Amino acid sequence: MTDDNRLLAGRYRLGELIGRGGMSNVYSGRDERLGRQVAIKLLKSSLAGDPVFRTRFRQEAQAASRMAHPTIVRVFDAGEERVAEPGGFEGIVPFIVMEFVEGKLLKDVIKEGPVDSAEAIRITEGILTALEYSHRAGVVHRDIKPGNVMITHGGQVKVMDFGIARAISDSSATVAQTTAILGTAQYFSPEQARGESVDARTDLYSTGVVLFEMLTGEPPFKGETPVAVAYQHVSEMPVAPSSINPMVSPAIDQVVLHALAKDRFARFQSAVEFRTDLEIAGAGKIPSKRLPADDFQSSLFGAPPSLAQGTEAALTQLAGDDEYTVRTQSRPPVVWIWAGIASVAVILVAIVFWVLTLQPTDELPSASREIPTVTGQTYEAADATLQQLDLVTARFDVYSDTVPAGQVVDTDPATGTIVSPGTVVEVNVSQGKEAVAVPNLQNMNATDAANAITAAKFVVGQTNKENSADVAADVVIRSDPPAGTEAHAGDTINIFVSTGMVTVPDVAGQPIDVASSSLSQLQLDVKVEQDAGCKSAPSNPVSTQSIAPGDALQKSEITIRYCTGP
Repeated sequence: MTDDNRLLAGRYRLGELIGRGGMSNVYSGRDERLGRQVAIKLLKSSLAGDPVFRTRFRQEAQAASRMAHPTIVRVFDAGEERVAEPGGFEGIVPFIVMEFVEGKLLKDVIKEGPVDSAEAIRITEGILTALEYSHRAGVVHRDIKPGNVMITHGGQVKVMDFGIARAISDSSATVAQTTAILGTAQYFSPEQARGESVDARTDLYSTGVVLFEMLTGEPPFKGETPVAVAYQHVSEMPVAPSSINPMVSPAIDQVVLHALAKDRFARFQSAVEFRTDLEIAGAGKIPSKRLPADDFQSSLFGAPPSLAQGTEAALTQLAGDDEYTVRTQSRPPVVWIWAGIASVAVILVAIVFWVLTLQPTDELPSASREIPTVTGQTYEAADATLQQLDLVTARFDVYSDTVPAGQVVDTDPATGTIVSPGTVVEVNVSQGKEAVAVPNLQNMNATDAANAITAAKFVVGQTNKENSADVAADVVIRSDPPAGTEAHAGDTINIFVSTGMVTVPDVAGQPIDVASSSLSQLQLDVKVEQDAGCKSAPSNPVSTQSIAPGDALQKSEITIRYCTGP
């Protein structure tokens, strides 16, 4: 299909291609409704064959859209576009609409060579800040890698693609598709490589891999195939970054190796903990944590040996990894079994009773707020309403064809959304219709002029024919409104096209010099002859003309005769 200038969902206009990946392409775009620039990611149609995936994709995109944080690329919308595939079939292309960020992908920064330690720490802290926010919201990214991290021109870190990895892995997408959308296996955590469940600590491991790569210019594990790399994540310990880049301090070595611990209980347990140790290491001090021990050597395709220490066994058992459990007792006492069963039964009865007696209510919890309707109000009135609900407002001026200037178009989050106090609400205020200068269409053919009118956000009106002395046939003479004047997007522009003809005036009776001059100005080939058959006068009036008044071809030859008789 041709993506150029395609309109998605009747709202989003595709622009130029700005990124290409294994499972998606990213375009610059424009939200025609709100008049703002966006980034549009089109996923490959091969991902959309399963309705389970499409449902999960929409749900995860909606969950990601509720996360508003300076370090996270916002998701504005998601949907599906039906397109004609080769062979006459109709395919479905899922898409997401994101915040447009001007900057550079972290993977492109790393291609230029190792990143300075201080800068690598700063970038990692930005990633961890985004993860701290998302983990508190219950969202695990699952796909932290340099290709999903943007560095803006101002140096701010922004993480993108929250929820997409989960949408893929929770659907019936094939392993090949999942691998492609999650990137290479270079950033897998050991639990991902083993096919186990993931949690927030999975993101922290992948962040450790990204930090390693920034410091050294290469990932900790490399192999000829994704399976070979995944095997190393599970079974081999990484080297210290300083063994590759001597400029890396021992303190930073310790933080990186701690983040890359195989056992998720042995690595950092939260983004805050990871960031705290980074700050300490960045100040030149070694964090008060031991280097992660070589706790186990497990296999990608078989069960690893049991852990030896009782503490590690207890932590693993809490995680639900039964294959790593070390039993310290052959069988629990019978009395405790029955006591446990009785306790569970009492809890279940209490829960059932609570559910049956629960009364529905429309009241929101004290820690929640519902975005009110402020559309049509002035910004000042909307701001006052939102501040009364302990919400923070951010004004954005947008063009609107329907909402008068100075009135609120809509909000993001939208009306009716439940948010927490302190949430930033984007208030889009109308600037009225967008003023656009009428383009200069002169000397264009009718087709090119129509394209220029459309590109300038106007509507092509009537094409009128008009005689012209110097403009060739089927070429635009002028437009209405004229070129350079300001009009509004969506206004109609009429064009006037040359017929290739010229209007010949009636010059009979005019002095010969006046008649000759006026006809020459029309770029006609004027021939002058004397007429002795009529009475002369001081002005030598024209007696006849070879072309009658009216239309004639441009540059036609015309003979005029003037009186010279007695």
